[in-house]
Amino acid sequence: MADFDRSKPHVNVGTIGHVDHGKTTLTAAILTVLNREGNGYSAKLKGVDQIDSAPEEKARGITIALSHNEYETPARHYAHVDAPGHADYIKN
Repeated sequence: MADFDRSKPHVNVGTIGHVDHGKTTLTAAILTVLNREGNGYSAKLKGVDQIDSAPEEKARGITIALSHNEYETPARHYAHVDAPGHADYIKN
């Protein structure tokens, strides 16, 4: 994960939405682009299969548990939460 640099502003990001609308795919794409960019951009490369890593998530092809990811740009540090789309898996 990106090292937390307290001199940079911190931004919390969440991907939420309906089932099968691409939330985890978007999260993986952001991590992939920032991992390849360099020049002050950093992220630990994770594909969809690593974000949804539980056996049941892989078997069913859905997100069941929240995924926490961190990345950085030259100006900010981000904490990104990828949420499940099924209402049954969201806890209030």
